[in-house]
Amino acid sequence: MEQPERRRPGRPSLSNEELLDKALDLFLDKGFSGTSIDAICASAGMAKRTVYARYGDKESLFKAALSRAIDEWIVSVESLRAQESDDFEASLMRIGEMLVKNVLGPAGLRLLRLTNAESVAMPEIAQENVRHGTEPTLHYLADLFRRRLGDEGGEFPQAEDAAQAFLNIVVGGPANNAAWGMRMEMASIEHHTRYCVRLFLHGLLDEAGPPAKSEAGQLRRVLRDAEERLSEARARIDEAARLVRD
Repeated sequence: MEQPERRRPGRPSLSNEELLDKALDLFLDKGFSGTSIDAICASAGMAKRTVYARYGDKESLFKAALSRAIDEWIVSVESLRAQESDDFEASLMRIGEMLVKNVLGPAGLRLLRLTNAESVAMPEIAQENVRHGTEPTLHYLADLFRRRLGDEGGEFPQAEDAAQAFLNIVVGGPANNAAWGMRMEMASIEHHTRYCVRLFLHGLLDEAGPPAKSEAGQLRRVLRDAEERLSEARARIDEAARLVRD
């Protein structure tokens, strides 16, 4: 019998994840307008008809690649929750440091600059970034503030505002600096995070009124520490003034 002709083994087709990774590398390097479907196909070793069959056009491919990258980059709620301890201020310090370092890491900086550059022409990119990357963190922080600063029923009306303020004060500054190409040394980042967490926390306590019983002792210790630091600062100012007069 005549044997059927065997098909030559073809090049294995990339998975969707691999295709999106290849596309993202080019988008990050060249921007949306500077990246062609031809270049993506060449990088992925894939026929144009296959790419179009999967995603339809370059914009859909770009959004899919960006969405995947954001999902992989964001700090999970589980990771944030793992930073909690009985010490509320120390917990906020660790959470703040984790978020800031994530934004200023290589993946965070590349995504930040890409989304900022393309959001003018495609505002839905910024909206997607907020939905995927920011909203879960805001929900977690609001829940944290309700649990730690709420009344016996867990009510804390300022929870959402406090969550947004925390991100703006602690994370927003370094992120904005990075978006404008300003570099911060690690020591400066750590100092910024510690200072802003304390600034945020003590301002929040003034707004929250009497803290929950479980936090009262700890917060009194924090306030005493702040008062001692203020006294030291005043003593240094007085000493400096005396030296100037002399």
